[in-house]
Amino acid sequence: MRIVSLAALLLAAPLLAQMPTTPPGSRNPAAVTAGTYAADPNHTLVTWTVDHMGFTPYTGIFGDVTGTLTLDPRNLAATKVDVTIPVSKVTTASSGLTAHLTRPAASGGKPDFFGADMTARFVSTRVVVAGQKATVTGDLTLNGVTRPVTLAAEFYGAGTAPAQMGGKANVGFHATATIRRSEFGLGFAVPIVSDAVKLDIAAGFMKQ
Repeated sequence: MRIVSLAALLLAAPLLAQMPTTPPGSRNPAAVTAGTYAADPNHTLVTWTVDHMGFTPYTGIFGDVTGTLTLDPRNLAATKVDVTIPVSKVTTASSGLTAHLTRPAASGGKPDFFGADMTARFVSTRVVVAGQKATVTGDLTLNGVTRPVTLAAEFYGAGTAPAQMGGKANVGFHATATIRRSEFGLGFAVPIVSDAVKLDIAAGFMKQ
């Protein structure tokens, strides 16, 4: 095992030596460049939290997000976001619960927690900017139901990734929102498991 670990370290050493010594991302919004960006599926995470029986909060994660962001620093109100979230790839700290969240109910019925359509899509309709923060209103489609949702978003950082990681311009945001499961026809176990779902979103985009 030690020999394998040493070999892996030796192979990685040249790459590590070429990595920047400071983070390439900047909190300065001047680092943002105009254009169309693709969601970074490896670094865009939608974390959700529900109340479990009044005892504890419980958290899971959606990843592998795809979609686009179009923005121009000179006209931020015209920003457009269109992302798709694969609900079927939900992850929790419990393998048993993860399986429960994604398996159909008995006798071929609908799944307990999520509907037959195991994807979600958010398309922005309005962006109001105040400094480095923005209110992003859009349509969320989940379980075949489309309803308006508002995100409280904040600029996180921008810059150019190292050449070893693609060398593309990146931009990232942090956002929060709260939705109600029942409004999307997903009210299983309410109120034992809370209807309200808190969303905490880390959104990364790479310029195309």
